[in-house]
Amino acid sequence: QVQPVESGGGLVQPGGSLRLSCAASGNIFSIYAMGWYRQAPGKQREVVATIIGGGNTNYADSVKGRFTISRDNAKNTVDLQMKSLKPEDTAVYYCKADLAQVQGRRRDYWGQGTQVTVSS
Repeated sequence: QVQPVESGGGLVQPGGSLRLSCAASGNIFSIYAMGWYRQAPGKQREVVATIIGGGNTNYADSVKGRFTISRDNAKNTVDLQMKSLKPEDTAVYYCKADLAQVQGRRRDYWGQGTQVTVSS
């Protein structure tokens, strides 16, 4: 079973930076896309940034220019560099991997989440 594992969350002051990392380990045939999502208390989970195998990226409007997603295909990892953090960025951040363990069986795998708190 594949289990993406996130790391790097924590408490940071407004205007500060954090880097989240996610590693997908296990028996993997192919990874098609990886991404970061977040869920704030009382709100629905939303997409933050995604990256596909070719390197194309997409960002939520609220994080454009502040967050950067990157991926290491050889290591099956995806990072999220977050700068100029705002209190409204406070949420649990989840990593998602769109992958197949065997050819033809593609599905999403979610990590357990890591808390990011932006507060003075």
